[in-house]
Parts: sequence; structure tokens; C-alpha cells
Amino acid sequence: MANKRFVVGLGEALWDVLPEGKKLGGAPANFAYHAGQFGLDTIAISALGEDELAEETIKALKEHGLNYLMPHVPYPTGTVQVTLSGDGIPAYEIKENVAWDNIPYTPEMAEIARNCRAVCFGSLAQRNVTSWATIRQFLDDTPEDCLKIFDINLRQQFYTKDVIEESLKRCNILKINDEELVVIKRMYGYDDLDMRGICEKMLAEYGLKMLVLTCGTNGSYVFAQGLTSFQETPKVTVADTVGAGDSFTGAFCAAILNGKAMEEAHRMAVKVSAFVCTQNGAMPTLPPELKG
Repeated sequence: MANKRFVVGLGEALWDVLPEGKKLGGAPANFAYHAGQFGLDTIAISALGEDELAEETIKALKEHGLNYLMPHVPYPTGTVQVTLSGDGIPAYEIKENVAWDNIPYTPEMAEIARNCRAVCFGSLAQRNVTSWATIRQFLDDTPEDCLKIFDINLRQQFYTKDVIEESLKRCNILKINDEELVVIKRMYGYDDLDMRGICEKMLAEYGLKMLVLTCGTNGSYVFAQGLTSFQETPKVTVADTVGAGDSFTGAFCAAILNGKAMEEAHRMAVKVSAFVCTQNGAMPTLPPELKG
């Protein structure tokens, strides 16, 4: 393990229970899966229950060729009830007090943290004190050059200003969407600022390398010190948008780690997430031309 450097998805492992059946989901596994399609050593870190669904999770992870470190804990494996609107936009009902709320910080996790090239984490898995402490410790144990991507992922009522603040202090890339930016604007009293102004203020205030802002069909931006990249959202026939944001983050992170410039990484991420929207579920296989 010592000579390997890992790209880690850290947080919730769960099943999206969709109208057509259940599919393995959760941002960390989705992120790790997509980053892994670009040839990186990826691993999904979470926790599983001691139930049938845990066995199904392991089987699905193996089928997707995804490395994982998910200790078994005495709580049920996570599920989310997903209902889709007419235009394929998901609504989530996230079960509470499940395995991924109780991720223990193990010596194996500490070893991966010390050998981490990039880690993606969100706010949802920090809703419970156990996983919150594990995620903070993992981030604190990563090397100086590690990319720490806070994909904020505000879900229902499962976030607090404290969790967001501590995460912003620990990350060097923030990924946020336009709806989440409105929440942050209210939370931090950025009322006199427009969208770009808020992004530039956060970039400076938290010393971020980059801030990624996605605006659905209205395109996406990447802000860095003195640099802005904008990409339009391609028009595609949407099957569902589940996992599209995670695929964007995974592709963007992989491109940056593979030496691409910010604008090129952004372009690749947009193409990948548009493709994922045309497929059912969060983990389709990418066609070779998207990995170039």
C-alpha cells in the first residue's frame, strides 16, 4: 500500500431505491467509480451493516470493479427512497441512524489517509457525530498536497453551519450548485453579493484552489485565483440525473490529477456528467471517447 496513492470517496454508502428497482448509490462510491474510470487507484470508504443488503453492496461494488473499505457495524445498511419527477429530477427520503452514520476510524483508514492523492467528502455523512469525527480525522491525516474536495451536497435538513464551516476550513476545492449557493448566501449573510461575488469571496476567505459551481441546464463555472472557466450544459435526453454531479466531480478530479489544465478538466467533467444523465443509475460505463 505504501507505494500507492489513493483517490478516495469518503462518506455515505447506500442504495437508491428507484421506481424501477434499487441501485447502489451514495456520492462517495459514485465519485470513486467515475474517477477510477480514468485509471486512478480509487477506493470508497464508508460502513455497512451486518445484513443482507451489506452482502449485496459488496457484490455490487465488486461487479463495478470498485475497491472499498467498509467495516461492518451494528446498524442497518443505508437506503434512500428516490422518486423522480416527470423530467427525471430526483427527490430523496434518506433513512437515519444507519451504518454510514457510524463509520469507525480504523488503522486501515489512517493508512489510506496518509497515502491519499485526493479525497471527496460531503456534508450528509457528517450528520452524525461518529462519522463526522472520522471524516475530520481522515482529512487531518492526509498529506499537504492532497486535493480535498468538499462536494457540499446539502440534503433535506441534514446539515449545520458548524459542519459546513469546519469542512470549508479543511477543503481546498469546493463544489456547490446554484440552489446550495442560495442557502450559503442566507447562512453567511452574503446578501449584497451576486453569484460570482459569493464564489470569489469564498475562494479568497477559505484559501481555496478552486470553486466549482454547477447551475443545472444554465451551465457551470470553475473559479480559481484570477481564472474563470464557463461551460454550457449540453442538451441531452435525460434518463435520470442520479449520480450526474458525482460523475462531474470524479471526472474533474481525475483530469486535474492527470495533469489537465482547469479549463480542459472542466470540459471533460461536463461531457461525462451529460453522458451519465442519458443513462439509468449512477454508475454507467463511460465510452472510450469521454476518457481522452
